[in-house]
Amino acid sequence: MEKVFVAIVALILNYNVLYAQTNGLFLLPKPQIVNFQNSKHIKIKTNNLDLLDIKTEKVKQINKATTHQVEAYQLIVNEQGITIKAVTDTGIFRAKQTLRQLIERQGKHYQIPYCQITDWAAFRIRGFMHDVGRSFISIEELKREVELLSAYKINTFHWHLTEDIAWRIESKIYPQLNDAANMTRFKGKYYTQKDIKEFVEFCKKHYVNVIPEIDMPGHSAAFSRTFGFDMQSDKGIKVLKQLIDEICEVFDVEYLHIGTDEVRFKNKDFVPQISAYIHGKGKKIISWNPGWNYRAGEVDMTQLWSYRGKAQKGIPAIDSRYHYINHFDTFGDIIALYNSKIYHKSEGDNQITGSIIAVWNDRRVKSERDILLQNNFYPIMLAFAERSWRGGGCGYFDKNTNILRSDTSAKFQEFADFEKRMLWHKRRNFNNLPFIYFKQTDLKWNITDAFPNGGDLSKRFPPEDKISNEYIYEGKKYNFRQAIGAGIYLRHTWGGLVPGFYDKPQENSTAYAYTWIHSDKKKTVKLWIEFQNYSRSEKDLPPPQGKWDYKGSRIWLNGKEILPPKWQSSHSNKSNELPLSNENLVSRRPIKVKLKKGKNQIFLKLPVGKFTTKEVRLVKWMFNVAILR
Repeated sequence: MEKVFVAIVALILNYNVLYAQTNGLFLLPKPQIVNFQNSKHIKIKTNNLDLLDIKTEKVKQINKATTHQVEAYQLIVNEQGITIKAVTDTGIFRAKQTLRQLIERQGKHYQIPYCQITDWAAFRIRGFMHDVGRSFISIEELKREVELLSAYKINTFHWHLTEDIAWRIESKIYPQLNDAANMTRFKGKYYTQKDIKEFVEFCKKHYVNVIPEIDMPGHSAAFSRTFGFDMQSDKGIKVLKQLIDEICEVFDVEYLHIGTDEVRFKNKDFVPQISAYIHGKGKKIISWNPGWNYRAGEVDMTQLWSYRGKAQKGIPAIDSRYHYINHFDTFGDIIALYNSKIYHKSEGDNQITGSIIAVWNDRRVKSERDILLQNNFYPIMLAFAERSWRGGGCGYFDKNTNILRSDTSAKFQEFADFEKRMLWHKRRNFNNLPFIYFKQTDLKWNITDAFPNGGDLSKRFPPEDKISNEYIYEGKKYNFRQAIGAGIYLRHTWGGLVPGFYDKPQENSTAYAYTWIHSDKKKTVKLWIEFQNYSRSEKDLPPPQGKWDYKGSRIWLNGKEILPPKWQSSHSNKSNELPLSNENLVSRRPIKVKLKKGKNQIFLKLPVGKFTTKEVRLVKWMFNVAILR
């Protein structure tokens, strides 16, 4: 009898899981605790939350929520209706975003499944940053991103507003700061004070906090061009304080970010003096680390960047160390981001507050849409939204988190589940937006150990003649190992800092990879192919015509070589003012290829010479091969 009871319980649980999946209940971020109750629903006439009868109740705390009660909530849907319990209005808003995802259309009406959800944020800062000092993004576009991402519980927008290139905040006391003559890119583009106030209010309605950044005293050439003196001078400090007065009036926000990175401090009193002045205005301060060397109590929070950024005892920190997505590829880095903890933590505390994804545009971009496209913005943000809300992860970027080696591992299973849910949201909420992602967890590659090519990138090795389980070459054994996904780093962009497929990759090496694609009939499919993803912060030269890259990478389908497209750019002088064209796969049409019925082999040759060259500073030994189905 006991066995029968256990079997029935297991059947019910399995049915609930199956029911949730087959009825589109692909919640993202996945709540901390969620229970669906059989196949029961409540029927509703509209999917407009404002018109639904929702009972909301303020409570002192949400039981079981281990962190951050401010955003915690409980959502209950049953025969009595819809009930939301939360400590704050913020929690109620977060609950409604989950409720929105639960609504399904059923004929002429809608329905919501019976459920009980208890949910909370693992980290209190979950944000994204746009560098509009080097570029410019319209207020309308920023609002669209805030509205979309707040639905996935993103709660912070970091607005990098000033740079060497331009000062993008309207100043009425010093209007010359906004003169086109004092800008070197997107001249004359800036945000009016009215724009800023309306945008900050818009963000508040979506429970997103704005962090404006005025970079000082570095990255301030626009300031110096305008006034003719340095920000660290006595005159510069006087003018800067007047601008701070104006900025604090315009921005009704808690924090002001003051930069302090990548600069030589000529005036040791500059940062302490400006910090004290800003604190006197009632604002809290965030500063980059590395940057000014603060002691506890001198700054309210630091933002960590690069591998050199380290959290300091007594100073809360935001982790952005490996979160610069201007260096991310399309398919490989999203796996690492999803799998990685935030600064080695499974959930936040007083020391580690959360993370911010940063989009830097050192290189000029053609359009604001291109910023989203080239940086794979929306897929990256959804992966980040789940990890930063749920917490957890299976390691950090400097551990092996970005290679999926087995489809039976917990790491693979969790990412595959996320991928399935993300693609559901892509279809539902991101139509006509630059959302370049397709399923990759069904691509299994066999990759050889690396052969030494002695600097000859065209040198042939045994896999080009015959596929075998192992090879003996010059007395040494070479084997195949597996990796899963459309984007594989043999050596990561950051070298030894972020592990790739090889534990100790060597220059002047050649690898081979192959996979099998099954087709039930002859048909034409589309392939995205890339062997060097171009960072948006580098001046790298476009590939030579007729070649995929400078490494000599090649690809064959069923023994027939697939040639690269015609590259739109052919310049030979490096410049950040020359935008990327079709170098990256996201900005060109995929290649049409013909599959035969049955098994089809994709075969790659992957040589590499030096890891930095005169044409490409950060050589990425990698490949992206995706099948669009």
